[in-house]
Amino acid sequence: MLARLYQWFDSRLKLKPLEQTLLNEPIPGGASWNYVFGSATLFLFGLQVLSGMLLMVYYVPSTDHAYDTVRFIQDEVWGGWFIRGLHHWGASAVIMAVGLHMLQVFFDGSYKKPRELMWIIGVVLLTLMLGFGFTGYLLPWDQNAYWATQVGINMVGSVPLIGDFLTKVLRGGETLGALTLSRFFAIHVAFLPAAIILGIALHLFILRRVGPAGPHDEARAKKGSETFYPRQVYMDAVVMLGVFAIVSTLTIFIEFPLADRADPSDHSFVPVPEWYFLFHYQILKYAPGALGPLATWLLPLLFFTALFLLPFWDRNPERHPSSRPITLTVGMGFLITVFILLGFSLQQLYAVPKKDPSIDRGLGLVVQLGCQTCHRIHGEGGNLAPDLSFVADRRPDRAWHIQHFKDPQSVSPGSFMPTFPLNDKQLNDLTSYMLTLKSGQPS
Repeated sequence: MLARLYQWFDSRLKLKPLEQTLLNEPIPGGASWNYVFGSATLFLFGLQVLSGMLLMVYYVPSTDHAYDTVRFIQDEVWGGWFIRGLHHWGASAVIMAVGLHMLQVFFDGSYKKPRELMWIIGVVLLTLMLGFGFTGYLLPWDQNAYWATQVGINMVGSVPLIGDFLTKVLRGGETLGALTLSRFFAIHVAFLPAAIILGIALHLFILRRVGPAGPHDEARAKKGSETFYPRQVYMDAVVMLGVFAIVSTLTIFIEFPLADRADPSDHSFVPVPEWYFLFHYQILKYAPGALGPLATWLLPLLFFTALFLLPFWDRNPERHPSSRPITLTVGMGFLITVFILLGFSLQQLYAVPKKDPSIDRGLGLVVQLGCQTCHRIHGEGGNLAPDLSFVADRRPDRAWHIQHFKDPQSVSPGSFMPTFPLNDKQLNDLTSYMLTLKSGQPS
């Protein structure tokens, strides 16, 4: 059946030449697991595009609705939590895949002549992927998103001459608000994907023109070439399935939380960036005051400039690692430094368990409103109303609690609980505390 269908399309679209081009690509030295990172990156980018399109069905890019639509996707839409999780963990995975691909190219010396342009486009794609992560971080419009973006934009503002201009372009005005969110949304879903697709197309076009670099080992290179199909296709497919399984497992077993709604007046909130910005976050701690610009823009500028110029600095035609001791030593030194800074940052971030501040505010409201006059909580309080000690086990739905506090009669007909004049933030705070009242939690 499939063969007949293929013949039908081939008779009209002339697919044979395309098949020959894609599947019969000669690979010097034969198929290798070293070559799977590019395919993994392409697969993960496609996963980001697909999951992002599904999220856009419900997402509204406005300060009044963004947070609520993300909450709705996560809590109410069938499978919405899974799609959002795939998008979140996929963002980390695609950054990691790009990094591993570039490391493989670096250690194999595949950036050398005549593949300089491929390397440069790869560096551009890395910056675009980081921009992807940065612009997407704001879209949930929660506290962490708001203040992390505020820090990032302030860092951009420290760039000499063009900093103020770039800041106004990103913000859309003098402050971070509705125009910022709409601009970040447009950049995230339109400008950056278009630029990345163009970069990938150019990358693949140059690969077609100059061909794969092949192994740096002469003994393996002498074994001859092997077509892309079937072995390399098999290896790529295995890695793609493996990557999807890992991302799906992370989505299922590690919840991606949504913090409180963004509050521009809460200057006490300390944001935590994504892991791929953490080493830079750590550098900022070592560069206070006048040294700030060194960390905010000078070091990143030097790093990306060095990446761009690498093929022209290292013009030694030899690709074997033993023939490039200085280049590899510098590269390894940079990697070790990054991982050390990342380790320090993670140690400081997670040494002390973090508690959602909204929980404490919710507890304060319980005391302020006199809830325990009627309700018992962990053995303390009255018996006029239901015991709330483990209410989260019975009612884990945040939306139900919020509606119950807004209008008790609407969800519990016959309830004599009064309606309290609470704003949206207070409703969320009180609900956050209620959702901690479950078995297995400390009283």
